[in-house]
Amino acid sequence: MKIPTVLIVPGLRDHAPQHWQTLLEERLREAGKPVTSVPPMGRNDLDCGAKVAAIERVAQSLAGPIVILAHSAGCIMVVHWARQTKRAVHGALLAAPPDFERPMPEGYPTLEALRVAGWLPVPREQLPFRSIVGSSRNDPLGTQERVSEFARAWGSETVDLGEVGHLNPASGFGPWPMAEDLIARLTTGQAIAP
Repeated sequence: MKIPTVLIVPGLRDHAPQHWQTLLEERLREAGKPVTSVPPMGRNDLDCGAKVAAIERVAQSLAGPIVILAHSAGCIMVVHWARQTKRAVHGALLAAPPDFERPMPEGYPTLEALRVAGWLPVPREQLPFRSIVGSSRNDPLGTQERVSEFARAWGSETVDLGEVGHLNPASGFGPWPMAEDLIARLTTGQAIAP
Protein backbone atom coordinates (compact mmCIF):
# COMPACT_ATOMS: atom_id res chain seq x y z
CA MET A 1 0.00 0.00 0.00
CA LYS A 2 1.17 3.51 -0.81
CA ILE A 3 2.15 5.59 2.22
CA PRO A 4 -0.72 8.00 3.01
CA THR A 5 -0.16 11.72 2.70
CA VAL A 6 -0.65 13.48 6.03
CA LEU A 7 -3.04 16.40 5.57
CA ILE A 8 -2.72 18.93 8.38
CA VAL A 9 -5.80 20.97 9.28
CA PRO A 10 -5.00 23.75 11.78
CA GLY A 11 -7.52 25.47 14.03
CA LEU A 12 -8.80 29.04 14.12
CA ARG A 13 -5.40 30.44 15.01
CA ASP A 14 -4.13 29.06 11.69
CA HIS A 15 -0.48 28.04 11.35
CA ALA A 16 1.62 29.05 14.35
CA PRO A 17 5.44 28.87 14.27
CA GLN A 18 5.94 26.82 17.45
CA HIS A 19 2.73 24.77 17.25
CA TRP A 20 3.18 21.00 17.28
CA GLN A 21 1.42 20.69 13.90
CA THR A 22 3.87 23.13 12.28
CA LEU A 23 6.84 21.38 13.87
CA LEU A 24 5.53 17.94 12.86
CA GLU A 25 4.98 19.07 9.26
CA GLU A 26 8.60 20.26 9.12
CA ARG A 27 9.86 17.00 10.65
CA LEU A 28 7.85 14.82 8.24
CA ARG A 29 8.96 16.89 5.26
CA GLU A 30 12.62 16.63 6.32
CA ALA A 31 12.20 12.84 6.63
CA GLY A 32 10.88 12.70 3.05
CA LYS A 33 7.36 11.66 4.08
CA PRO A 34 4.35 12.93 2.15
CA VAL A 35 2.74 15.83 4.04
CA THR A 36 0.79 18.95 3.18
CA SER A 37 -1.50 21.35 4.97
CA VAL A 38 -4.56 23.48 4.38
CA PRO A 39 -3.21 26.93 3.50
CA PRO A 40 -3.59 29.78 5.99
CA MET A 41 -6.97 31.47 5.78
CA GLY A 42 -6.50 34.28 8.26
CA ARG A 43 -7.17 34.26 11.96
CA ASN A 44 -10.16 36.58 11.66
CA ASP A 45 -12.02 34.58 9.02
CA LEU A 46 -14.68 32.57 10.86
CA ASP A 47 -16.51 31.31 7.76
CA CYS A 48 -16.79 27.57 8.39
CA GLY A 49 -17.98 26.90 4.83
CA ALA A 50 -14.88 28.56 3.37
CA LYS A 51 -12.63 26.52 5.64
CA VAL A 52 -14.43 23.28 4.70
CA ALA A 53 -14.06 24.20 1.01
CA ALA A 54 -10.32 24.72 1.56
CA ILE A 55 -10.01 21.21 3.02
CA GLU A 56 -11.88 19.80 0.01
CA ARG A 57 -9.61 21.59 -2.49
CA VAL A 58 -6.45 20.27 -0.86
CA ALA A 59 -7.83 16.75 -0.30
CA GLN A 60 -8.98 16.45 -3.92
CA SER A 61 -5.58 17.63 -5.17
CA LEU A 62 -3.81 14.70 -3.49
CA ALA A 63 -3.31 11.34 -5.16
CA GLY A 64 -3.57 8.18 -3.09
CA PRO A 65 -4.58 7.68 0.52
CA ILE A 66 -4.66 10.50 3.06
CA VAL A 67 -4.54 10.67 6.84
CA ILE A 68 -5.91 13.86 8.36
CA LEU A 69 -4.23 15.50 11.33
CA ALA A 70 -6.52 18.17 12.82
CA HIS A 71 -6.26 20.28 15.94
CA SER A 72 -8.85 22.32 17.82
CA ALA A 73 -11.36 23.99 15.46
CA GLY A 74 -9.70 22.03 12.65
CA CYS A 75 -11.41 18.95 14.13
CA ILE A 76 -14.80 20.61 13.80
CA MET A 77 -13.94 21.66 10.24
CA VAL A 78 -13.14 18.03 9.43
CA VAL A 79 -16.44 16.67 10.81
CA HIS A 80 -18.36 19.29 8.77
CA TRP A 81 -16.25 18.39 5.70
CA ALA A 82 -16.81 14.64 6.18
CA ARG A 83 -20.57 15.14 5.71
CA GLN A 84 -20.15 16.36 2.14
CA THR A 85 -16.94 14.98 0.66
CA LYS A 86 -16.65 11.90 -1.52
CA ARG A 87 -12.87 11.79 -0.91
CA ALA A 88 -11.63 8.52 0.59
CA VAL A 89 -9.75 9.01 3.85
CA HIS A 90 -7.56 6.39 5.50
CA GLY A 91 -8.04 7.90 8.96
CA ALA A 92 -8.06 11.08 11.02
CA LEU A 93 -6.41 12.19 14.24
CA LEU A 94 -8.61 14.82 15.88
CA ALA A 95 -6.61 16.43 18.69
CA ALA A 96 -8.28 18.58 21.37
CA PRO A 97 -11.57 19.38 19.62
CA PRO A 98 -13.26 22.38 21.25
CA ASP A 99 -16.82 22.41 22.54
CA PHE A 100 -18.21 25.16 20.34
CA GLU A 101 -21.70 24.58 21.76
CA ARG A 102 -20.71 26.08 25.11
CA PRO A 103 -19.41 29.62 25.72
CA MET A 104 -15.69 29.95 25.00
CA PRO A 105 -13.19 31.80 27.22
CA GLU A 106 -12.62 35.49 26.59
CA GLY A 107 -10.74 36.13 23.36
CA TYR A 108 -12.52 33.34 21.49
CA PRO A 109 -15.60 33.65 19.25
CA THR A 110 -19.01 33.92 20.89
CA LEU A 111 -21.68 31.29 20.38
CA GLU A 112 -23.60 33.74 18.19
CA ALA A 113 -20.53 34.43 16.03
CA LEU A 114 -19.96 30.68 15.63
CA ARG A 115 -23.61 30.10 14.75
CA VAL A 116 -23.66 32.87 12.15
CA ALA A 117 -20.40 31.56 10.63
CA GLY A 118 -21.87 28.06 10.16
CA TRP A 119 -20.11 26.08 12.90
CA LEU A 120 -23.22 25.16 14.86
CA PRO A 121 -24.58 22.72 15.56
CA VAL A 122 -21.48 20.55 15.73
CA PRO A 123 -22.20 17.49 13.53
CA ARG A 124 -22.96 14.30 15.44
CA GLU A 125 -22.91 11.80 12.53
CA GLN A 126 -20.51 8.89 12.54
CA LEU A 127 -17.47 9.69 10.44
CA PRO A 128 -17.06 7.61 7.26
CA PHE A 129 -13.44 6.81 8.13
CA ARG A 130 -11.47 5.61 11.13
CA SER A 131 -10.70 8.35 13.62
CA ILE A 132 -8.93 8.90 16.91
CA VAL A 133 -9.91 11.75 19.23
CA GLY A 134 -7.25 12.94 21.66
CA SER A 135 -8.79 14.63 24.70
CA SER A 136 -7.22 16.63 27.48
CA ARG A 137 -8.31 16.43 31.11
CA ASN A 138 -7.93 20.19 31.58
CA ASP A 139 -8.71 21.76 28.21
CA PRO A 140 -10.21 25.23 28.72
CA LEU A 141 -12.05 24.88 25.37
CA GLY A 142 -13.85 21.62 26.07
CA THR A 143 -14.27 19.29 29.03
CA GLN A 144 -13.10 15.74 28.61
CA GLU A 145 -16.68 14.58 29.15
CA ARG A 146 -18.04 16.72 26.28
CA VAL A 147 -15.17 15.78 23.96
CA SER A 148 -15.86 12.11 24.74
CA GLU A 149 -19.53 12.67 23.79
CA PHE A 150 -18.43 14.06 20.42
CA ALA A 151 -16.02 11.13 19.94
CA ARG A 152 -18.77 8.57 20.61
CA ALA A 153 -21.10 10.28 18.13
CA TRP A 154 -18.34 10.36 15.49
CA GLY A 155 -17.51 6.66 16.07
CA SER A 156 -13.98 7.62 17.10
CA GLU A 157 -11.53 5.82 19.31
CA THR A 158 -10.41 8.02 22.19
CA VAL A 159 -7.03 8.65 23.74
CA ASP A 160 -6.71 10.33 27.13
CA LEU A 161 -3.84 12.79 26.68
CA GLY A 162 -3.66 13.66 30.38
CA GLU A 163 -3.45 17.25 31.60
CA VAL A 164 -2.20 18.97 28.45
CA GLY A 165 -4.43 22.05 28.41
CA HIS A 166 -5.41 22.79 24.82
CA LEU A 167 -2.30 21.03 23.47
CA ASN A 168 -0.89 24.27 22.06
CA PRO A 169 2.05 26.59 22.72
CA ALA A 170 0.02 28.48 25.36
CA SER A 171 -0.28 25.15 27.23
CA GLY A 172 3.47 24.54 26.97
CA PHE A 173 3.45 22.39 23.84
CA GLY A 174 5.80 22.72 20.95
CA PRO A 175 6.62 19.19 19.79
CA TRP A 176 4.04 16.46 20.49
CA PRO A 177 5.78 13.13 19.81
CA MET A 178 2.63 11.07 20.46
CA ALA A 179 1.13 12.45 17.23
CA GLU A 180 3.52 10.41 15.09
CA ASP A 181 2.63 7.21 16.96
CA LEU A 182 -1.09 7.87 16.53
CA ILE A 183 -0.64 8.62 12.82
CA ALA A 184 1.27 5.35 12.47
CA ARG A 185 -1.57 3.49 14.19
CA LEU A 186 -4.10 5.02 11.81
CA THR A 187 -1.90 4.15 8.85
CA THR A 188 -1.41 0.51 9.86
CA GLY A 189 -4.86 -0.07 11.36
CA GLN A 190 -3.39 -0.88 14.79
CA ALA A 191 -5.78 -0.70 17.74
CA ILE A 192 -5.29 1.96 20.38
CA ALA A 193 -4.28 0.56 23.76
CA PRO A 194 -6.82 1.44 26.49
